[in-house]
Amino acid sequence: MRRVVFNQKGGVGKTSIACNLAAVSAAQGYRTLLVDLDAQANASQYLTGFCGEELPTGMADYFKQVLSGGPAGKKARPPITETPFENLHLIGATAELADLQPKLEAKHKITKLRKLLITLSEEYERIYIDPPPALNFFTLSALIAADRCLIPFDCDSFSRQALYGLLDEIEELKEDHNDALVVEGIIVNQFQPRAALPQQMIDELRAEGLPVLPVHLMSSVRMRESHQACMPLIHFDPRHKLSQQYVELHSCLEDG
Repeated sequence: MRRVVFNQKGGVGKTSIACNLAAVSAAQGYRTLLVDLDAQANASQYLTGFCGEELPTGMADYFKQVLSGGPAGKKARPPITETPFENLHLIGATAELADLQPKLEAKHKITKLRKLLITLSEEYERIYIDPPPALNFFTLSALIAADRCLIPFDCDSFSRQALYGLLDEIEELKEDHNDALVVEGIIVNQFQPRAALPQQMIDELRAEGLPVLPVHLMSSVRMRESHQACMPLIHFDPRHKLSQQYVELHSCLEDG
C-alpha cells in the first residue's frame, strides 16, 4: 500500500496527518515508511528531531543519483533513516529538493519515484508520502507513485473550492498517468463539533457523493505540542482524544 496525503491548500494538516497515521501504522506492527518530498522538511523534523544540516538527505541523495545517469542512476536507492519509533522508517527531505526540481523536470524523471516505491513495497507493508502543498513535480511524482490518496479538509469555503479543483486534477492525472489511483477519502481536520457550519458542509459534501471519512479529527493544542516534542501523538499522549481519533481513522482505512 502506497498512500499519499495531499492538498495544495496549505495549513490543512497534511504533514501532521501523514506522520501520525504512519506512526499508528508502525505502532500496530506494520513495517512502515514515510517518504518526505517537501523541501520544508517538516515531516523529517517531526519524526527525527533534526533540523538544518542534521536532516537526513534521503530524497535529495536519491534524485542526485538519478540525475547522474549511467549504472548508478539505474540502481539508485535513497538512504533510509530509522526513526526513534519501532517499525517506522523515513526517507528524509532537505531544502536541496527545491534546487533539484527544475533539473528533474528537464530530464523527465516523473516516474522514477513510482519505480522506487514499487521496489520498496517488498520491504515495507505501508508507505506514506508527504508531498509539498503545491501541484509541482514532486507532488505529481507522488500521485503517480501512490495507489491511494487522502485529502485533508478543514471545512471552510476556500477549502471547499480548492477541494473541487484538486479532485479534477486527480481525475486528469489518473487518465494520463495512474489509472490505479483511488481517492480513498477526505479527512476532516481541525473539526469543531459545536459549530454549525462544519457539520453543514460535511453533510453537503456527502450529499454530493464525495468520500468524506467518518472520523473527524478535532482541533487541539496537543498536536502543536507533539510537533515541538518531535513525537507523534500515539507516543506523545496515547490516551488523548485526538490520539484515539487517529487510531480510529487508521482502523477505518485498514477496514475500508
